Amino acid sequence: MIPNTSIVFEASSTIQTNTGEWGIRIYRDVMHHHEQIALVKGNVLDTTPVLVRVHSECATGDVFGSLHCDCGEQLHSAMKKIDTVGSGVLLYMKQEGRGIGLANKIKAYELQRTKGLDTVEANEALGFVGDARTYDIVADMLRDIGLTDIILLTNNPKKTEGIESFGIHVVEQVSLEIPANGVDDEYLKTKKEKMGHIFLHI
Repeated sequence: MIPNTSIVFEASSTIQTNTGEWGIRIYRDVMHHHEQIALVKGNVLDTTPVLVRVHSECATGDVFGSLHCDCGEQLHSAMKKIDTVGSGVLLYMKQEGRGIGLANKIKAYELQRTKGLDTVEANEALGFVGDARTYDIVADMLRDIGLTDIILLTNNPKKTEGIESFGIHVVEQVSLEIPANGVDDEYLKTKKEKMGHIFLHI
């Protein structure tokens, strides 16, 4: 275990992707024993502040291309932006369904489909808060990589606040807006109106 942190470093290597070569680091969080992923592009220790995307796992969007959210497109857009800059970090966090897990997310989808609830109402109907994510593990991973000052790719000011509450300085928040696709329009509208996400075109 890394001293005074919530994580254990497990393994590292490099991977080739359609956005070039990335270093990959695997951590295990000591509370839930989830494997957490850090992708590192270039020499991030030579640049400050560093461009960072903290991406919550979304099997439906990231893997299967679901149109019900903007997650998959945000993931790939972030990787392209970091590659264009030449250095940066993408943290891929086990926070499916804003922290409620995949099975509960699918239950929430069904409530949206059959009861007309929005994404926040559906989570709350299942007994969860609208967003159950925490960022202590994120901060510990960033510090282990050597980062304390970052430029955060996100539309979510609460994510910025959450990361900063654990001692990481977010120098700038940069939008990662994906246009609505005709299926996720209400989802994005709810994120803007109920969760405070910053969208210029929603």
